[in-house]
Amino acid sequence: MRKNYRKMASLGILFFVSVNLYGQTGDSIKVKTVDEVKITVGSRNKNRVATDTPVPVDVINIGSQSVLSPQTDLNQILNYAAPSFTSNSTTVADGTDHVDPAQLRGLGPDQVLVLLNGKRRHTSSLVNINGSPGRGSVGTDLNAIPAFAIERLEVLRDGASAQYGSDAIAGVINVIMKKNINNLTAAITGGGFNSKGANDHRGGWDGEKLQFDLNYGAKLGGNGFVNVTASFLNRAATGRAGTATGDIFNAYNAIEQRARENGVDLSSLFGNINTTSNTQQIINYIHQYAPYVNYFDAAMQAGIQNANTIQDLQAILKADVTDQELAYRGLERNDFNMRVGQSKLGSGQLFVNSEFDISPSVKGYAFGGLSYRKGNAAGFYRRPNQSRTSTSLYPNGFLPEIASDVIDLSLAAGFKGKMGKVSYDISNTFGQNTFDYTIKNTANASMLSSDKKEFRAGGLGFLQNTVNADFDTRFDWLKGFNLAFGGEVRLERYTIEEGEEASWALYDINGNIQTPGTAPSLKPTDFMGATRPGGAQVFPGFRPENALKKGRSSVAAYIDTELDVTDRWLMSAALRYENYSDFGSTFNYKVATRYKLTDNINIRAAHSTGFRAPSLQQIYFNATATQFVGGTAYEVGTFSNDSDVAKILGIPQLKQEESKSFSAGFTAKIPQANLTFTVDGYYIKIKNRVVLTDQFSRPVGTFPAGSPEYNLQTGFDKANANAATFFANAIDTQTKGIEGVISHRFKPSEKVALNSDLAVTISKTNRVGNIHGSDILINAGQINRYYSETSRVYLEEAVPRFKASLNNSLEFNNFSILLRNVYFGKVTDPNTMDVNGDGIVEGAIINGQAVATEHPVWGARVITDLSVGYKFTNSLRLTIGANNIFDIYPDKNYGPKTVKTPSLDASGNLIYTNTSQIDLSYQDQFVYSRNVSQFGMNGRFLFVRLNLSL
Repeated sequence: MRKNYRKMASLGILFFVSVNLYGQTGDSIKVKTVDEVKITVGSRNKNRVATDTPVPVDVINIGSQSVLSPQTDLNQILNYAAPSFTSNSTTVADGTDHVDPAQLRGLGPDQVLVLLNGKRRHTSSLVNINGSPGRGSVGTDLNAIPAFAIERLEVLRDGASAQYGSDAIAGVINVIMKKNINNLTAAITGGGFNSKGANDHRGGWDGEKLQFDLNYGAKLGGNGFVNVTASFLNRAATGRAGTATGDIFNAYNAIEQRARENGVDLSSLFGNINTTSNTQQIINYIHQYAPYVNYFDAAMQAGIQNANTIQDLQAILKADVTDQELAYRGLERNDFNMRVGQSKLGSGQLFVNSEFDISPSVKGYAFGGLSYRKGNAAGFYRRPNQSRTSTSLYPNGFLPEIASDVIDLSLAAGFKGKMGKVSYDISNTFGQNTFDYTIKNTANASMLSSDKKEFRAGGLGFLQNTVNADFDTRFDWLKGFNLAFGGEVRLERYTIEEGEEASWALYDINGNIQTPGTAPSLKPTDFMGATRPGGAQVFPGFRPENALKKGRSSVAAYIDTELDVTDRWLMSAALRYENYSDFGSTFNYKVATRYKLTDNINIRAAHSTGFRAPSLQQIYFNATATQFVGGTAYEVGTFSNDSDVAKILGIPQLKQEESKSFSAGFTAKIPQANLTFTVDGYYIKIKNRVVLTDQFSRPVGTFPAGSPEYNLQTGFDKANANAATFFANAIDTQTKGIEGVISHRFKPSEKVALNSDLAVTISKTNRVGNIHGSDILINAGQINRYYSETSRVYLEEAVPRFKASLNNSLEFNNFSILLRNVYFGKVTDPNTMDVNGDGIVEGAIINGQAVATEHPVWGARVITDLSVGYKFTNSLRLTIGANNIFDIYPDKNYGPKTVKTPSLDASGNLIYTNTSQIDLSYQDQFVYSRNVSQFGMNGRFLFVRLNLSL
């Protein structure tokens, strides 16, 4: 692996992340080089251009995306345009199906700061607690901003906490909104997935998408403007499951169906099958309707008629009759598939950007927008032979759905001007994100004789308000000295709203919420005697105990300087002090330099410290349930960092992550050949990274007083808990990488232009040092649950370490052609499996425990996009094209295998004697991994787009 990494690093010295796409101006697609763009991130010198900075800044002109690119949402635009950026949709991952985690330089979604017009953007209210890259993090929902409202993106790929504050460890993404006036532009995009894998691998079309974008700008006063964007999207779901395998119907389901067809609801006759007063009536009905099942053979029919107790009938009726019953009901196994793939989505967005004169020397501005998205994703299919299925309500089982209402609101306003030689900018920025859950097509199995299929499960909310005062001035010292300074006050609030009682409650057969005193005879069961679970299936709602409203405040002051020592040598330095009301203060610095060796070759380097404040979501998120063990109520689930459980088990208060970063690189131009080269290498070390732990559990058994296991048992009992997950500052990491690009511009005539960019990024993240854990948990042998092998893979190997793109854009007369190839490197699945076929899942001894370490590795792929546009008039352009034109899919998942798993013998040696069955496809539902994917699993997307400009 190390040799391969060095080879890739050597190759990567040739390339760097693409610094431009193509900006639309009027009716033409025009190349806009980075030299022309004065950047607003990475430097507070208003005259600085991207190629002149001491740190790498990519400028991505979004205008062309509304013309040629198959991608229309901001996450996917960046995923294909910037190799250092990674974002992929997840499937069957609860709320994460609706908000895509995004990462820069392989770091977490919450380690990149997002700005809108230079002002801090609020994060999502959703914390990613499910199995996907970025687990345990809280990112900014980039898709809440319509791409059609954006003029360009500025991506600072360097630590910048000393300049911008928390989160800017990997870098900063500054979204610049459109300012154009006297121009109405519109885009209508329609398309869908035409793929061999569509419709659960039956082919055809699915995931149809229709999007309408509209932008208009008008003059406001003498020198101002107002620019308005509206965007509407309707997107259908895709299906990429296989064909459901395994047992679906048992013999009791068959008899129950025949009774139902004759007006008898068998399951309504009992709440608890072991204590019902209708035992004989149930037996009689089974005897009566069993003969209606014509595929029961004579022996089975005789056995049923001779069985005169519920226990005898249970033994007979648990028999699998899936194939026969499917035929009787006119169903297929595909009817029991999960909805694996892209979730349903409908959205409407309205954004405004404006600037206006307050006085001859003072300008005002205001911008922001409203985004509403309604999503629908599905969970695991509840089959009729399972205790969690209410067959009275759903005779064929059901596919529960998580419906989300995501509302994102932002508004920034301020004024700016000049007092003497000092420029100032005073602003207030408000942002709010809410995420409400409604669980549909579901049931609370403990609610007997209820036809309730929809539950309000509660919601999440995050609010942020930031006040900024920024000043800058320039002195004629040496070749020019730029001084910027300012302050910031930020208020944050996080809320969890409880769901309705039925969404989370576990009821007894009388409709009362179960307590530790609830007798077993009062607990609902299915016919086979299995206890029925409570809460809305797929997503039990937030309980009253989970509901909260928490807040904090922070204040900051900074100074940011740039000195042109000579015409060739630039130096910059920044300092920032920040104080948070909940965890204290932090002080950070940054130094950087750039030197022009020649007019065409620059070298540059930077060093900085940084930090990320633990989010309120990570500190306070909690989702718990109650388990009854031996008549005692125990809490299980994810507990907040400030909970009594966390304190008793020694989980310390969350504190800030701290980073040190180093970067160095060069830029070069060969004007005669129209070639540019840029290369940057970086190293980032982060202390006290916040992770979401695996589940710690109360030790089972009897242990001597004073032993570590006994102490942990005592701790759990004192906390009244049985199993617990936490957010904790558990590890330190290091990230290193190289990014590079070669760009070429070729224009043999006024009517022909070819622009090519070859970009590569290589990165590697790994844990360094020991796991930071509490003594009570470590001593009891649960250190590996702080940072498990699964968590390691998600952090280190779940996103491509190697990613490259080759973009070619050709203009020929009225034709425009985009050809793009993106190479997505291999990724590792966090699940374990016998990959090499030797019958065992290989393991290792980690912290004195046997840990399975053999993981599937999903191979690299090249995804090709092709679009062709034709300009009919200066106002009308038509584009047809494809994303993933060759219909490429990831490697297929592993189906069921009987394997031996690792364990330790009495001497502490690794052995393979335990046998188990592993099925990563979950009965052929996840044909491709649901946990990691470089580019998704939907296959070829074809689209047609009409662009209007008036």
